Parts: sequence; C-alpha cells; structure tokens
Amino acid sequence: MLSGIRPTGESFQLGNYVGAVRHWASMQDENECFFFLADLHALIDTPEPQRLRGRTRQAVAELLAMGVDPERSTVFAQGHVPEHAELGWILGCLTGFGEASRMTQFKDKGGGTVGLFTYPVLQAADILLYSADAVPIGEDQRQHLELTRDLAQRFNSRYGDTFSLPAAYAGRAGERIKDLRDPSRKMSKSIGGSGTVWVLDDPKTITKKVKSAVTDTGREVVASEEKPGVTNLLTILSVATGKALPELEQAYAGKGYGDFKADVADAVVELFAPVRERYAELVADEGYLDEVLADGAAAARGVATSMLTTVRDRVGLLAPRRT
Repeated sequence: MLSGIRPTGESFQLGNYVGAVRHWASMQDENECFFFLADLHALIDTPEPQRLRGRTRQAVAELLAMGVDPERSTVFAQGHVPEHAELGWILGCLTGFGEASRMTQFKDKGGGTVGLFTYPVLQAADILLYSADAVPIGEDQRQHLELTRDLAQRFNSRYGDTFSLPAAYAGRAGERIKDLRDPSRKMSKSIGGSGTVWVLDDPKTITKKVKSAVTDTGREVVASEEKPGVTNLLTILSVATGKALPELEQAYAGKGYGDFKADVADAVVELFAPVRERYAELVADEGYLDEVLADGAAAARGVATSMLTTVRDRVGLLAPRRT
C-alpha cells in the first residue's frame, strides 16, 4: 500500500488528517506500507527553497505524531529516491498528449507549467515503482489512478509483464471535510485562510475558526444538502468524538448554533492535543527525523532500484558498466 502527501501549507490540515493520515495509521496493521513526502510534486508551486526543506522535515514529524510508525512502515522523501523521476520520464514517453490534456487538475487550474501538466505521470511512477496493490485516494485522484493503470497495461503489452495494476484502497473511505468559510469546497492546504484548521493550530486559534464557521439559515442542527455548513461541522464533530451523525442530531435537537459550535471547537482541540504534544518533541530532534528519512529512503531505493533496473532493460537502455 502506497500513499504520498505534499509538504506544503502551514502544516497538515484537518481534512488531511480525517481523510488520509488517521487511516494510514490503521493500515499499518495489515499492509506493507510506503508513505512518502511528495517534495518533487511540491515544486509545482515553486515554494521558497528553505521553506520547502523546513516543511519536509516538519511534515515527517507531523506524520509520526499522527500515528505513522517508521518501525512498521517505510517513510521517505520522494526527492531522496531519484528512481521516481526517471520512471516518470519513461512513462511520459508512453503517454499521449491528448491523454495528459484530459487530466482535470491541469484544466481546473486553467493551465500552468509543464510540471503541472505531467504531474499525473509522475504520480503513476510513484505508484508503479513499488508494485503497489492498493492506493488510498479521494475522488479527485481517481482519474489519475485510471491513468496509472492504463500506463501499466500499455507498458506490459509493449515490453512484457512488468507492472502490477493498482486498485483504490478498499478500506474505509475518508470523510471529506469542507472549508469552514466556504463549505462548497474542500478544506485545502493551498487555499488556507480562516476556513482551514491546521493540525498545529493552538486551542485559541481553533476555537476562533470554528466559532466563525459559516452556518445556514434556521437553527436546526441537522445534516442535509440544504445545510452544508452545519453538515460540515457535524461531520467534524462525528470524527472527533466517534459518534454517528443521527446521534449528534438528536443530542442537539432544540439547541442553537452557539452551544453546537463550542462543542465542535472543544472536540477538535482535544483531538489534536496529543498530536501537538508529540510533534513538539519530534520536531526538536532534527537528527532523529533525518535518520527516519535516511532509513526510509534506503529501504525504498532497495525496492525502486530493482524495479527500475528491470524497466531500463526492457525498454532497451544500455546498462551502465560497473567498475
């Protein structure tokens, strides 16, 4: 099982935790897991170099604080495994221009750099390099997974059976957390602002953001398409407390938004309290974080080098002479 996340934004946000990372922790019990910081993908946004280096190390601390265990999973930085970029180029040579043009992320952003255009091809390389059977994805990434499968089949047809065909992870789907200020869109690291709750926000900031969240007309605390703001807050409260939506709706019957928002804020503060505490310990030990990344890269390269050696041979690249 493989998944990656870009080390961008102020930290990871509530949606990242709810929809992805908390499930990663449970996946470790039954799967051989590879988790990576997608720093090469992050270059699409041309971040300030020192900022990217710092965020990559901080992101490792966050993942570990949220339950990813480097003793049970391979945790590494994408940029520490150059085989990702090389396989991305080889797969790019099998990808049609029209095929790449149909990828929605590039179209949704109204165009951009060549890096953004070929982003899904590098993503395919990320997955195929490790013969991943399962990839936990959101709906916005499903098209990219289909491209990955298409490229794997195309390569296998032309050069012989090489890549396995990955599927979407069959475990529990992650809840989609919306922006607190605009519940028509998902909470986003790239957008940020007062509608995004960062995992590392202090309790006062979390409380202020939740209490300022957009609600809807009326006073009923119920989940429905007509009440996206309240539905979003109910989803957050459900995740933080483990209580089902119908149970929460019943608990707030006849109550207004004030008490409801206060309880949501308290639940999120409590949810992230141990994460912030553990993060503070981890981020203070840069040597340990670098060791985790170094050990992870060594393990990842052991797998990636073997696969790329096979790929290079099958496409006809001359093997380098060993001295």
